[in-house]
Amino acid sequence: AVAMSATASSAISVATKPLKSLSLSSRSPLPSAASVAFPTPRRRLVLVACTAGDGSKPTILVAEKLGEAGVKLLEDFANVDCSYNLTPEELNTKISLCDALIVRSGTKVGREVFESSRGRLKVVGRAGVGIDNVDLSAATEFGCLVVNAPTANTIAAAEHGIALLAGMARNVAQADASTLAVMGFGKVGTEVARRAKGLGMRVIAHDPYAPADRAHAIGVDLVSFDEALATADFISLHMPLTPATSKILNDETFAKMKKGVRIVNVARGGVIDEDALVRALDAGIVAQAALDVFTKEPPAKDSPLVQHERVTVTPHLGASTMEAQEGVAIEIAEAVVGALNGELAATAVNAPMVSAEVLTELKPYVILAEKLGRLAVQLVAGGSGVKNVKVSYTSARATDDLDTRLLRAMITKGIIEPISDVYVNLVNADFTAKQRGLRISEERVLLDGSPENPLETITVQLGNVESKFASSLSESGEVKVEGRVKDGVPHLTKVGSFEVDVTLEGSIILCRQVDQPGMIGTVGSILGESNVNVNFMSVGRIAPRKQAIMAIGVDDQPSKETLKKIGEIPAVEEFVFLKV
Repeated sequence: AVAMSATASSAISVATKPLKSLSLSSRSPLPSAASVAFPTPRRRLVLVACTAGDGSKPTILVAEKLGEAGVKLLEDFANVDCSYNLTPEELNTKISLCDALIVRSGTKVGREVFESSRGRLKVVGRAGVGIDNVDLSAATEFGCLVVNAPTANTIAAAEHGIALLAGMARNVAQADASTLAVMGFGKVGTEVARRAKGLGMRVIAHDPYAPADRAHAIGVDLVSFDEALATADFISLHMPLTPATSKILNDETFAKMKKGVRIVNVARGGVIDEDALVRALDAGIVAQAALDVFTKEPPAKDSPLVQHERVTVTPHLGASTMEAQEGVAIEIAEAVVGALNGELAATAVNAPMVSAEVLTELKPYVILAEKLGRLAVQLVAGGSGVKNVKVSYTSARATDDLDTRLLRAMITKGIIEPISDVYVNLVNADFTAKQRGLRISEERVLLDGSPENPLETITVQLGNVESKFASSLSESGEVKVEGRVKDGVPHLTKVGSFEVDVTLEGSIILCRQVDQPGMIGTVGSILGESNVNVNFMSVGRIAPRKQAIMAIGVDDQPSKETLKKIGEIPAVEEFVFLKV
């Protein structure tokens, strides 16, 4: 529901009873992450102190209304041009004279803005959390830092969510004894949970990345996505809008809810299939909905959802309190001024300073690191959460000659980004991991030989988790993936305790099977009949006629029906589909 507003290959196996289950859930498959932009040697991704050559002040364009306290802070440091309601053409004209730009959600900062700036624009500040209106890849390409203000409006949004929930609860007998499911246990979700507990409600939450100890500290139980849907009398959504969460509340998920459930959304409109919500309301599955956000804003006046008699709507004002607006203004002003002074802001959401020389050498390893993190997290069963990450690097280079900060950041990016609206990079990786209770340890294994290549292998292990593909577990019980770069191309070389050899491109199907003749042909035929092109297939096994792992690379995502057919092959014990 919604909330308001084969070189040598050997298969992966673990002592476990055979399974034939389709490893798909509402969180799976996870989407591909945003690609890492690698500049040409002539361009560097840098944070620079922005002052004119003659020592004059920088110029900051404020394109949407900003709180007075924030404007004053900016004026103490720079020349400030407050010009609101600019057309795209007017913005593109003005931006060539500006060193920084501050916007809210109404101004589109696309590639044209960065091209028009002719390299002068150094910082874009988003006064708020979401940055859907800023082209991050273009900002990175043009060496422009993007910062946001993610904390100042947390309380306002949480209070608005509780207000909408309380309004619906007036029509519920013993509402204080009802169960509230908080979907997304970040800053706002946590504050909603605190307030609901204060009202006497039982609160559960679903968030794969929320630390259980943080939830338990305020009396909240973390549960699976399906359990949250089936248990809740009220559902409050606080998840980001990502490809994985888009329309996560749909006909299928509404059907899993208790009849008479009430839904609040003050997060992002796109997490709900609005047509499906109307159907659920008409069918009596959803008794009421209170919405502050919509897929298209403002929604059409004749929208069946807006006009529905059991729907309460507000015009995206969850953060529109005086205190929140002033807090956001100060937070974004401080971030922009700090960035113009060359400081590395914790709220930066795109690439920081990394020399072209380092990026050139590490480029394939950076890609490998992110993809290993992405694969590892997709192997984790939903609801168990990721808390402990161990990264091992093998290299012939001395420790002082190998800076792993960028690699660690990309592993963090791969683990966190698929189901989060946080953009992880070298600047904010450690901060983001800490905020989400993700503990990352690193070890380096020094090898004999020539230090010509910076690394031989990278291994990522996720501890204290349940796996949706049992064969991915190491002998000590961690989800484990290992990779290396061959001829400039990232390869997956180990899953669990078993060796594979797979290029990390497109998508992968991993199958654990009984090692017997004809399996490659059987699986290949099923994919071929569904017009799914296979770009590679690698089989590794423990021993002849025992268990084997088949790794199949496909260009397109197979349908659920196609994957189901693979799972129904008698010799297939378990399988999983992974987006690389």
